[in-house]
Amino acid sequence: MLAVSDALADGRVPILLGGDHCLGIGSIAAVANHCRATGKTLRILWLDAHADFNTHQVTPSGNIHGMPMACLCGIGPDALTTLGGPAPAIVSAQIRQIGIRSVDAGEKRLVKEAGLDIYDMRYIDEIGMKRAMEEALEGIDDNTHVHVSFDVDFLDPSIAPGVGTTVPGGPNYREAQLVMEMIAETGRVGSIDIVELNPAFDEHNRTGRLAVDLVESLFGKSTLMRD
Repeated sequence: MLAVSDALADGRVPILLGGDHCLGIGSIAAVANHCRATGKTLRILWLDAHADFNTHQVTPSGNIHGMPMACLCGIGPDALTTLGGPAPAIVSAQIRQIGIRSVDAGEKRLVKEAGLDIYDMRYIDEIGMKRAMEEALEGIDDNTHVHVSFDVDFLDPSIAPGVGTTVPGGPNYREAQLVMEMIAETGRVGSIDIVELNPAFDEHNRTGRLAVDLVESLFGKSTLMRD
């Protein structure tokens, strides 16, 4: 958290490499503190196959990496919910979850109660990725700090096998590129998480290279600039 806070104070863009998605508890708490201190509006773009809104009471797996969103919203044990200061670190109105397609039974109730803005794959299939992203990015202006939390299992496992929790039915290559390009076009990306890449499950670094490609697009590298 301190490293993220220091980078933001220096006007730099912190990029955190995981590890699992519980990393986001610390990074987003630090970003939220920075936004409160500077009067910025925080928009969190959570790119993931999972809502990660479990708690220690409802989780079927017991994995903390299925709980970071709930913890950030003040739901969970004090050791995690107050990691960056008084809970909650964020409110649900600051979150846009994109690509979701795996939500546990108890988690569904919590997600509904919290009123999370979720663009799941069913919704994306119905209206298209472009329109879904337009909705997710609506309201971003010059005073917005955009935090992108990119779980590599957001991607369909046919193009990104190198994760430990693959879920079929995710965005394909072109859809993922469109997501990154549209985020880049806001010009407001201020901090990034890149998590869940597992080289042990990858195929000749295929997923690793794709993750690098997508993050380059997040920084504005257009398709026409590729070799």
